[in-house]
Amino acid sequence: MAKIKSAFFCQECGYESPKWAGKCPSCGTWNSFVEEKVQKDIPSRHNVDWRSDASPLRTSKIVNLEDVEGAEEKRWLTPDAELNRVLGGGIVAGSLVLVGGEPGIGKSTLFLQNALLLNNVKTLYISGEESEQQIKMRADRLKIKNDQFYLLTETSTQSIFQEIKKLQPQLVIVDSIQTLQSPLIESAPGSVSQIRETTAELQRFAKESQTPVFLIGHITKDGSIAGPKVLEHMVDTVLQFEGDQHYAYRILRTIKNRFGSTAELGIYEMTGNGLRQVSNPSEILISQREDMLSGVSIAATIEGMRPMLIEVQALVTQSVYGTPQRTATGFDLRRLQLLLAVLEKRGGFHFGVKDVFLNIAGGIRVEDPSIDLAVLCALLSSYEDIGIANKICFAGEVGLSGEIRAVNRIDQRIAEAEKLGFDKIIISKYNKKGLDLNKFKIEVLAVGRVEEVYRILF
Repeated sequence: MAKIKSAFFCQECGYESPKWAGKCPSCGTWNSFVEEKVQKDIPSRHNVDWRSDASPLRTSKIVNLEDVEGAEEKRWLTPDAELNRVLGGGIVAGSLVLVGGEPGIGKSTLFLQNALLLNNVKTLYISGEESEQQIKMRADRLKIKNDQFYLLTETSTQSIFQEIKKLQPQLVIVDSIQTLQSPLIESAPGSVSQIRETTAELQRFAKESQTPVFLIGHITKDGSIAGPKVLEHMVDTVLQFEGDQHYAYRILRTIKNRFGSTAELGIYEMTGNGLRQVSNPSEILISQREDMLSGVSIAATIEGMRPMLIEVQALVTQSVYGTPQRTATGFDLRRLQLLLAVLEKRGGFHFGVKDVFLNIAGGIRVEDPSIDLAVLCALLSSYEDIGIANKICFAGEVGLSGEIRAVNRIDQRIAEAEKLGFDKIIISKYNKKGLDLNKFKIEVLAVGRVEEVYRILF
């Protein structure tokens, strides 16, 4: 009989210790160790083998780097252009993709919909949470027919690999990785050691069979993917599916990608018939308004390869309490405090006695520093209670001395503003070098300091 013993695992990094410790020696996290049963006498690998009789076990040997033949990754283009974008150009053969998101945000719907749209790809959808009838009901709601789509409701990896051996699918989707259980580990599903072992088995399957595998994962209350941090290191790509359940829009964001950029995002709209791709996000991120309202400005930003125009909303009011409030939604709060300090020091505006509230419309989070100028103008607009013209937008980073700094890919930002019918765009004067303004119909105003922007607007 196999010997069973206990070990302690760090829930953050997966570090294994024979005894409990207050602080993890690997990642330094306090009170992160949990006790789990570990079966050390691991049975032979054929218990969880996925191969057909015709595919022998691959053996590895040492090779010189110069002898390795370079080749581009084989990619499949899916019917979903937004998913192709965040994956770096399509699904890579043999890749392991982890997708995290809050409960009910639409992770299962997104990948069920994409699997059903792949008519010529034999897909296996493994569900450890829902029954076959529940998945069938959702598929009927999506109104997509596919005779190459197969379901398996199972949590044991041993049974899963036996079914994979029979079916030989071209794409595998697991919903969710926290429900799977390996016969090699005695602990409960969802524990650190189970998540690590089941992911390792699926990783081995993906790499040796060149079959792409998507893992849907739960997230913790602080927004990180549940399980050890090593899980994110094992996979090739980590995607985050986010959005406010009170809004119809959802964002698929790349956190890690070995086959492409990590700055990409895809935008969807949740409808009664599934998720609809939003090809022009600028139209949904800018509210339709006819009046000139104070505290509203438009920023020309770039996410990945895609230029977007987003609306920045600010509210500056007299502080009622002793300490002024600073609240930011979709924008870094520390960056907001920095911009307020620049306005106080360089512009002479007394924000120290004002409550300041900032919101990025549409429920998205922006980290592009080129939004600084739009944030600053929205703050000034609300402070003076004077509206900014609807057909003017901004692109510039603000420095600590009050200068407007240059931003990258300014020509794409200007072209996007022109395409959406804006009359003026204010940029940094340091961006004018090498920029051909004759090819744009939109009026481009170049400024060097915050005071110049104030004079132009107010």
